[in-house]
Amino acid sequence: MNTKRLTYMALLTAVALTIFMVELQLPALAPIPGVKLGLANIITVYAMFVLGPRDTACILLVRILLGSIFSGQLMALFYSLAGGLLCYLVMLILRRIVSPKQIWLCSVFGAMAHNLGQITVAILITGTPALICYLPVLMVSGIVAGIFTGLCAQFVVSRTSKLTQLLPPPKKS
Repeated sequence: MNTKRLTYMALLTAVALTIFMVELQLPALAPIPGVKLGLANIITVYAMFVLGPRDTACILLVRILLGSIFSGQLMALFYSLAGGLLCYLVMLILRRIVSPKQIWLCSVFGAMAHNLGQITVAILITGTPALICYLPVLMVSGIVAGIFTGLCAQFVVSRTSKLTQLLPPPKKS
């Protein structure tokens, strides 16, 4: 791997982790457990469209692991992994379909997939299938958060296009 690319990935991981940790300190947006903006996803969406799937997977996994360790919420690792990986898979599919002006759509569908993954893990861990009733609330919040983070990521992609041209292209996977 090229040193410039690795350094850029490390920088993006640090930014995503910092955003994640800061967001944990903010008061809840709604009195509903689990509803948050997911601002670190801006970096994931950005990386998916600028660096490619392999580098994005590395950034996402390291952020999830370190975020769980640094926050002291190791149980959240299961929820974050399930949600993050499902979100990643949805964005991986959509990145081939959407145009650069529709990047925000990947974030919306990714956020919905993230919530689906988290509710699935919650049902499996607690053994409480009734938690599925919570899914519509999470989907609505996921759509709102996905629009916001997706538009932010789309803005960052458009504003950093000259910078990212200096990076070597990703290896074909």
